[in-house]
Amino acid sequence: MLAGVSGTWAPAGVGVLKLPSGRLVRGRGLRHPLPDGPRPAFAVYLLGKEPPAVPWEARWLRWPDFWLPSDRSAAREVLREAWERAESERVEIACGGGRGRTGTALACLAVLDGVPNSQAVDYVRANYSKHAVETPWQRRFVARFPN
Repeated sequence: MLAGVSGTWAPAGVGVLKLPSGRLVRGRGLRHPLPDGPRPAFAVYLLGKEPPAVPWEARWLRWPDFWLPSDRSAAREVLREAWERAESERVEIACGGGRGRTGTALACLAVLDGVPNSQAVDYVRANYSKHAVETPWQRRFVARFPN
């Protein structure tokens, strides 16, 4: 963890999703400026190519726009790590636009947090972005995500 980077997000922060357990995770689009305020302690970047380096700990999942992660086993591991770390750290999940891939990953975190798979997409759309999870295969990925 970076010096001075501890705690979680403010519940009303830009892009912050509050999971039923109280864990807070920030979703965002990397094509938009970094929001003002504290930096993440840990981030998961969902992109088709490796992202530029950032001054906080980050994981990259190869995940082409509008599709699914290239390695689903790695996706499960990294998303579980993000969910676990969100209990006490500022965790960020981000893709290019902050909707499809980010929404899908946030819905998977909701499943890990106890939201039934069949309700996770609706939960994220109601509490993060109504545009989250853009494709039928992304919805199916959430529906089959192990908890």
